[in-house]
Amino acid sequence: MPTTSVWPLIIILVLVFGMFYLFMLRPLRQREKQRDRMVRELQKGDMVITAGGVYGQVESIDEDSVVLKIESGATIRVTNGGILNRLGGQEGMV
Repeated sequence: MPTTSVWPLIIILVLVFGMFYLFMLRPLRQREKQRDRMVRELQKGDMVITAGGVYGQVESIDEDSVVLKIESGATIRVTNGGILNRLGGQEGMV
């Protein structure tokens, strides 16, 4: 019975995991860092959209939440993780 080396299998597995990291996990982490930086840089008056699709203007910022003024004039509090994107600043929606 011929003996086969395990090294080619190990090399292939390492390459597969390396490609998985390079093309899947690394870009995801970069997007997370970019979104976290955007949330940290929010200022009063910035227009944002939440993960639920609500557009609002930042009224105040706490350590773990943001108060938004929405089009009807009401204010809502959302977590920092609920802010999806910043649309711009001082545009005056309300």
